[in-house]
Amino acid sequence: MNYEVDAKNKSLGRLAGEIALILQGKKNPKYNPMLEGNDGVIVKNISKIAISSKKAKQKIYYSHNTQLGHLKEKSMEMILDKFGPAEVLRRSVMGMLPKNKLRARRIKKMIIE
Repeated sequence: MNYEVDAKNKSLGRLAGEIALILQGKKNPKYNPMLEGNDGVIVKNISKIAISSKKAKQKIYYSHNTQLGHLKEKSMEMILDKFGPAEVLRRSVMGMLPKNKLRARRIKKMIIE
């Protein structure tokens, strides 16, 4: 079953939490934590999502390639300029999903329009 979520004037964190809940299958009465789930999400009006300018400047994404001194930092503002709000939403949903082998399969069920 596919759910449609309207992102217009919604907070990034609350929207990501709602999507993560659906992708895990917790809204389905046949929920089982070890199964991927059959529910998908279609996100509409992603360009009208509510992100405050303070959050965009202060939120930092880190990446590391395991070598000493190779910790990279990118602010949310840089991610928004380069990739757009869809990438910011994808990263926040990824952070809210359980860190296991089902995570990649679940995130593929999120379609951003």
